Amino acid sequence: MGSWILEQIIAIYYPVLAAIGVPVNLLTILILSRGECGLSKCITRYLVVMSMADLQVIITDVLLRTVFVMYFPLSFLNFTPVCSTNFVLAFAATLISVWFTVAFTLDRFLAICYQNVKAKYCTERTATVIMGIVIVFGYLISVPWYFTMGPEYNMDNIPRGCVWKQTFLTLTSWASFELLMFSLFAWFPFFLLLLLNSLTARHILMSGRVRRGLRCRNTGDIDPEMENRRKSVVLLFCISGSFLLLWSTQVTYVLSERAFGTPYVKGSELESVAFMLQVLSACTNTAIYVLTQNKFREQMKRAVRYPIYIIIKLVKNSNAS
Repeated sequence: MGSWILEQIIAIYYPVLAAIGVPVNLLTILILSRGECGLSKCITRYLVVMSMADLQVIITDVLLRTVFVMYFPLSFLNFTPVCSTNFVLAFAATLISVWFTVAFTLDRFLAICYQNVKAKYCTERTATVIMGIVIVFGYLISVPWYFTMGPEYNMDNIPRGCVWKQTFLTLTSWASFELLMFSLFAWFPFFLLLLLNSLTARHILMSGRVRRGLRCRNTGDIDPEMENRRKSVVLLFCISGSFLLLWSTQVTYVLSERAFGTPYVKGSELESVAFMLQVLSACTNTAIYVLTQNKFREQMKRAVRYPIYIIIKLVKNSNAS
């Protein structure tokens, strides 16, 4: 009964996620690219490419690899070479999205905690170089995944579907490769984000405490800057908390599966839930950074109202004529 309910949820979940994730990320890219949100060029560049990576995750992992295969099982997307290639692209997109988040968090950590290196590291040029390295590395290191897949069945002498090859499930070399990959796209970023956000929050709290003490000692007034610092702490905990929440199931699943010798059972309920939470992060990562910005919210309201305004104007002109 539980498995049947999960299947029904999955059948609705992924199409809805794609229907929300694609326009949300496209809208974010368009708004941020205009550079009218009051953010620095460095921050804007990070947020734009993060949205692009999240958009690719939605397209490759959710739309092409899940929704289309689920509802159109006989399409060309289910040919083994095609779905194997899409798996590589989906993994690379996820890896890139995660490390863009880490790179941006590191940029903010250095900007807040180490003012002396801010001018050198936290620049548009440095951000561009780091993003280029992450993209190239993400795609290159994901290529071996193509060779872990084999056909699920043959139809008209055409291999269809993708299942793990027996060698991938049994050879120690492939097990080591999988551990390395999941360390790079889950465990290591998991630890880094938690560490960087914790250190940044600690720095903000300590410096804010000193600043508040000096301010009250000199004037007795409440420092208006403290409210901004409080919002920064909340934002940082939201960033780390979101990643921890949405990725903890996936991290736990893979850890128990490989490190503790649990048999690899593709399609298990735990794996399905872990993947659902993982791809959900492609709709929330960028929003955590930008939806807390007043100017971005205003730009989003304008972007949403503009099509409605055009439709109303066209209707009025049509009625007038």
